[in-house]
Amino acid sequence: MNNDHNGENEKFEQEETLTNRQGHPVTNNQNIRTVSNRGPATLENYDFIEKISHFDRERIPERVVHARGAGAHGYFEATGMAGDEPVSKYTRAKLFQEKGKKTPVFVRFSSVIHGGHSPETLRDPRGFATKFYTEDGNWDLVGNNLKVFFIRDAMKFPDMVHAFKPDPLTNIQDAERFFDFCANSPESFHMVTFLYSPWGIPANYRQMQGSGVNTYKWVNAEGEAVLVKYHWEPKQGIKNLTQEEAEQIQAKNFNHATQDLYDEIEKENYPEWDFFVQIMSDDAHPELDFDPLDDTKLWPEDQFPWLHIGKMVLNKNPEDYFNEVEQVAFGTGVLVDGLDFSDDKMLQGRTFSYSDTQRYRVGPNYLQLPINKPKTNQATNQRGGQMSYYVDKAPGQNPHVNYEPSSLGGLKESEQSGKEHTPKISGELVRESIDRNDNTKQAGHTFREFEDWEKDELISNLVNDLSTCAKVLQDKMITLAESADDEYGKRLREGLANARKEEGVHKGRPLGDKDGDDAPGHAEQMGHDADRY
Repeated sequence: MNNDHNGENEKFEQEETLTNRQGHPVTNNQNIRTVSNRGPATLENYDFIEKISHFDRERIPERVVHARGAGAHGYFEATGMAGDEPVSKYTRAKLFQEKGKKTPVFVRFSSVIHGGHSPETLRDPRGFATKFYTEDGNWDLVGNNLKVFFIRDAMKFPDMVHAFKPDPLTNIQDAERFFDFCANSPESFHMVTFLYSPWGIPANYRQMQGSGVNTYKWVNAEGEAVLVKYHWEPKQGIKNLTQEEAEQIQAKNFNHATQDLYDEIEKENYPEWDFFVQIMSDDAHPELDFDPLDDTKLWPEDQFPWLHIGKMVLNKNPEDYFNEVEQVAFGTGVLVDGLDFSDDKMLQGRTFSYSDTQRYRVGPNYLQLPINKPKTNQATNQRGGQMSYYVDKAPGQNPHVNYEPSSLGGLKESEQSGKEHTPKISGELVRESIDRNDNTKQAGHTFREFEDWEKDELISNLVNDLSTCAKVLQDKMITLAESADDEYGKRLREGLANARKEEGVHKGRPLGDKDGDDAPGHAEQMGHDADRY
């Protein structure tokens, strides 16, 4: 036996071992540590917290994700009902209780992966984040236009974004990197099916749906909870674009969605959305073939109907883009009384990450900025920090007392409104995926629900990008498509077999790119000579 050779192999394996920044080997990079495989998560998730907090600080000052955005002010008007029942049956949140009650809002729409001045025609999910300035303080509903997501565990989020962002060497987004992650994360297939269909390029912000994506809870006055999903439905109708149509628009105006939103509000064609929830009892629902906490899944509407709870109107453009659209800061942990977290592992990871990102990106006093400041009184014992310009203390508060408890004129705890929701939690601490993790069944249903032109566009877009990828990735994606639906798999297999495989070294191509490798040469050939000056 060659001991030197064995030593080299061992050294190579050690060098390839994933570690955290402390040098500790990472034994599970797929799942955060939770109480049972459904959650909730625990605070001592060191590997996750180190990974996500570093990820939150990767860009300054631009957002790591959702950098390109547009926004507007408006209001939410409640119906006082959840479908045909008083909303108080399910939640004591004050903004929903009275018919006609209006709550000011600010909404930021965005693309996800690309930079602050990227075209608004690229294949990408769209952010749909709403800040409600309620009488109990702010509520942030941070979601997307698509109702499912690529992953179901927050541990994988930095890796997902890295794979979708530009290559760290070439600084060009690469479809092969995208599919390398997705093919090896099969839970992403449902989202890929939506993203590569026309739903992956909304026509504008006014005519796209919104979703909270994650599963939340509502809590009533008795402390009883239900699981909820949130949905925004545009009254203007829904419009999506094909790849070819998007390219035509991009050639003329790569700011078209921002311009559309601004112009329509200026013309007083105020966009509106109906607000719906789906409700489910707060348990594991073993009768379902999916876990209700899995954000890669849809809740079937025939089993869990959409209940109308109000509408939103956007009727005022920002007075300054930077102060409002750029500096607005959202967080999934920003809830008011009557709203609560579920054990959704993506939601729990996002709840740490989002507010941590804002403290880094905008600063520890980001909530003192007018766009983020609640319209109710702020009274805390938080002091100092970068860019602090006032002390958020109560009138008459003893300025010497910045702590609690105190008998010398300090702040007092608030009384509990309604009974506290106290879910019972039991289980072993594990790093595991949820049990019901069928990755393709709902993708097949989604495919069958598409119209023929949407199916054609989906297959065309997948073949275009996958044809440049390594065969091992093509084979994995074909296997997922075949598992989802026979027609889906057959069409993808045949399309890739007929596609021209590029020769030579693979060149990174962004999602949706067609013949882009020819562009540098064309630019040189078409360029006009000029003398120096």
